[in-house]
Amino acid sequence: MKKKTLGQQLLGAPYVVWAALFVIVPLIIVVYYAFTDAGGNFTMDNIAKLSEYKEVFWLSIEYSFIATVICLLVSYPFAYLMSRKRESTQRIMMMLVMLPMWMNLLIRTYSWMNILERNGLINNFLALFGVEPLKMIGTPGAVIFGMIYNYIPYMILPIYTVMSKIDVSVLEAAEDLGSNGFSKLRRIILPMSMPGVVSGFTMVFVPSVSTFYISQKLGGKIMLIGDAIEKQIQSLYNYNLGAALSLVLMVMILICMALMKKFAGDSNDGLIM
Repeated sequence: MKKKTLGQQLLGAPYVVWAALFVIVPLIIVVYYAFTDAGGNFTMDNIAKLSEYKEVFWLSIEYSFIATVICLLVSYPFAYLMSRKRESTQRIMMMLVMLPMWMNLLIRTYSWMNILERNGLINNFLALFGVEPLKMIGTPGAVIFGMIYNYIPYMILPIYTVMSKIDVSVLEAAEDLGSNGFSKLRRIILPMSMPGVVSGFTMVFVPSVSTFYISQKLGGKIMLIGDAIEKQIQSLYNYNLGAALSLVLMVMILICMALMKKFAGDSNDGLIM
């Protein structure tokens, strides 16, 4: 391999410093707090206490997985249709997908609180037909819906990016060889779009499993792993247990990303790691 010149090394130095300050150093701090007590002494008590949060971990994984699968089922046909439209139509559809992302996540979540609450828009509309108010806030469905609404663009974009690169002539050739719509989907579209699917799955699952604000505002008393970490650090000032929970969450995320990368194969189209 060609040896880097001094100028190239200097150009890359800021990125090395950035990674060290904002990635490596925070990880070291988290590991340190996870294996120490309030006095700075080494202990395994924080790790032992993680068994108390077993249900919280599984609940976080369950909700995040359900939200990710629903995002995939909704985004895949939408991304395919968008990729087959004219460029002007694609730009309009892309703008509609990105438009909610121009607002802060807090504002979007608060908006859905006003829509789903007992005296919200949906229940007020149903009241016109004599329907009793529905309990939507404080339910698992509200939490999962909040995840879907906030993170579905991260599923649409990578799938669309990969599908837009599929040459129309390939699909036409398959039709000439006798392939029907299902055969084209199974033999051509699905395999060629898999890197985008894997990337989208990762980009939705990772923030969903670590979220805390959505579950706090839409889930009421439902506690996910992000809520447990936030409670330990912000309310109880137990940085050590909070760091231990964060460490396990990071390991879960790294395992998920490694599995998704393995399923993606050698192609990196649309894959964001």
